[in-house]
Amino acid sequence: MTTGADRGPDSRRQLVGQGLLIVAILAALLLAISPAPYVVERPGPVYDTLGTTEVDGEEVPVLQVDGAESYPTDGRLDLLTVYLDGSHENPLDWFDVVGAWLDPRRAIVPIDAVYPAGQTQDEADQESALDMRTSQQSATAAALGELGVAYESTVVVAAVSAGDPADGMLEIGDEILTVDGEAVASDSELRAAIADAGVGATVSFGIRRDGAEQTVAVTTVARSATDDSPMVGIVPGEDYAFPFDVTINLQDVGGPSAGMMFALGIYDTLTPGALTGGAHIAGTGTIDAAGDVGAIGGIRQKMYGARDAGADWFLAPRDNCGEVVGHIPDGLQVFAVDDLDQAIDVVTAIGAGASTADLARCG
Repeated sequence: MTTGADRGPDSRRQLVGQGLLIVAILAALLLAISPAPYVVERPGPVYDTLGTTEVDGEEVPVLQVDGAESYPTDGRLDLLTVYLDGSHENPLDWFDVVGAWLDPRRAIVPIDAVYPAGQTQDEADQESALDMRTSQQSATAAALGELGVAYESTVVVAAVSAGDPADGMLEIGDEILTVDGEAVASDSELRAAIADAGVGATVSFGIRRDGAEQTVAVTTVARSATDDSPMVGIVPGEDYAFPFDVTINLQDVGGPSAGMMFALGIYDTLTPGALTGGAHIAGTGTIDAAGDVGAIGGIRQKMYGARDAGADWFLAPRDNCGEVVGHIPDGLQVFAVDDLDQAIDVVTAIGAGASTADLARCG
């Protein structure tokens, strides 16, 4: 016969084991709900540049042209967006991160890669809105350049970073005429001139401020502890004087990545016939006034967004091909483009029902 005293040590061991299990579960739960140093990218809304959208409760065209002849369009030229979940002010927990890791439509990104240390959500939103305005202007310039329509442009200071070398030296709205005595005609030329100067160089900017010309000297510094590219702490932009008005109506959408699709939509609107031939085409990519297409973030999420919206074809910047290969959603054909010329060629071939076998693709 077994007595109660004989079960004492086993009971104590069982209680200790149960206690340790409870502690482990609580620790795991505490870790899971603790802030994670990541944000999650997922597919966002899709907008047809040839269609309409709602702004302040009113349905309006995404693209409007006033003062020049425009033509009916057909099909779709979709621009894609990405939702960002999480920020320094509203961090995700580890449950969110694990859930994103299990979903191929979402991507996990270090929070500091999206929101640099010290940058608030409001500051990031303001920067994103500036990028969107700049991309719209560059897209209009690229489309008009493709059509041979003349316009005027000036290089300006669009923003100045507090605490950086240009702070107090250059001002928002300054027109930049020269860098070290050499004329600059675009923001890309300005960026290249600063890059060529190197870190620690004193750069002379010939500027026009309030109608008066002057020279301002600024010393370059490294962009960060991990990035030794030179910078002075300004965001360059271009002001344009177009011969007619092109308005892009989008609400609560930021960033520069819609530039190529804006340019295609403007080009299609200003040329006879439907460029798409009724096809459903999506794409993404920055664009400059010369029509060069650049890489963007969230390419995989944008491909899923395009597929989910019903697109059959997708235009991707060639510089994003490394992220595209092996991650193309079923049912989507992806083409690689370097500039607006190539993008128009792809859309024209698709719209005409021609063979796309010889068109460039990632991989």
